[in-house]
Amino acid sequence: MKLHFKPIVTLFFSVLLLSCNAEEMPKEPAAGPVIDAPVPNPNLPIKSSVNYLALGDSYTIGQSVCETCRFPEQLKASLQAMYFNSISSKIIATTGWTTSNLLSSINSQNLEPNYDLVTLLIGVNNQYQGRSFSVYEKEFPELVTKAIELAKGNKKNVIVVSIPDYAYTPFGKSVAGDQSTKISAAIDQYNTFAENYCIKNEVVFVSITDITRQGLANPDLVANDGLHPSKIAYTRFVERMMPKVKVVLQQK
Repeated sequence: MKLHFKPIVTLFFSVLLLSCNAEEMPKEPAAGPVIDAPVPNPNLPIKSSVNYLALGDSYTIGQSVCETCRFPEQLKASLQAMYFNSISSKIIATTGWTTSNLLSSINSQNLEPNYDLVTLLIGVNNQYQGRSFSVYEKEFPELVTKAIELAKGNKKNVIVVSIPDYAYTPFGKSVAGDQSTKISAAIDQYNTFAENYCIKNEVVFVSITDITRQGLANPDLVANDGLHPSKIAYTRFVERMMPKVKVVLQQK
């Protein structure tokens, strides 16, 4: 028996070694590295002159803040400070406007389709005034189409901004009380529709709603009227928007 013991032991360890090696070997070839598609460098220079159009409601016109505090003016100032370029701007927005009001105003004006950048922020008054959501479903796409037409027919020149959540303001809390979650749910419905539409149609969408949902915890984000965003809040909007804006403008 001693004569056969060594070959048996050798065979046993050989089988064991092969088994261990087999377990250590990957069953499938490892996946190669994921390579992202090239994207524009946001640090590249932009055009020497930029024509900017801001479409919206009270959140665009800057209700209860100074003229230079509203986000379109802060965006314009940031671009001028960063690039030392000529930035011309026009605002079509009024407090209380719904999608219907904004469409009517755009249609009534003889606007030239020569804008390098168009921002669109609309919809809160549809919700606040109790309009049927179906109106927004119909008119929001129409407004995006109008914005693209005015942006030299180029959808890459358009940026849609999400609707702020006024439930997180002293006014919203006083109006809704314990039902403030209903306001937020409705705002989410509008923003989800807008974002999905933009994704489907390859239009840039920038969400700033989470910034406004800090309004009760951080009163500095709310204007003196207890409802609209403050200058500080608009500054944060612009900070959130700027990376997208720079990419838009350098594509010219």
